Amino acid sequence: MRRLSRYAGQLLFFAAAALLTGFFASRPVYQAFPADSALIKLSFSHGAVRKVECHRLTSKEIAALPPNERRPNTCGRERVPQRIQVTVDGKLVYDAELPPTGLAGDGPARAYRKFTVPAGRHKVELRLRDNRALTGFDYETERAVELKPRQNLAIDFKADRGGFIFR
Repeated sequence: MRRLSRYAGQLLFFAAAALLTGFFASRPVYQAFPADSALIKLSFSHGAVRKVECHRLTSKEIAALPPNERRPNTCGRERVPQRIQVTVDGKLVYDAELPPTGLAGDGPARAYRKFTVPAGRHKVELRLRDNRALTGFDYETERAVELKPRQNLAIDFKADRGGFIFR
């Protein structure tokens, strides 16, 4: 009898644990994203121009180099920081100067940002400067988008494909 009561107690304990686990797995209801909103995601990785232009070496400079290091020109590795701006419906939502990555500052600048907006029609403007100038932008894109509730709009950047890409 004692053995039977021990098994019954274990069964009650495990049943109660399973019921509590099941209850807390479904309650409280968590909503990760509002039902009437949409999401704009900016995914950006781009290498800007070099800080210092390449220098063509003279024949004397080439001859002065060790044989295994001789090359026609020399280029610095470091790249300039990039300026990026994102405007949604005339409101500036992201404005950043992105430094190059890498130990020598020679890698691409990277950014990944999410912007929650109400579902509906929006005017999205993107601007990027990746040169040595201190003003102006090299790439500018303006697009009207229609976003449904819980829709994700991904924006990427590819210089060889003309700039910003909307997906």
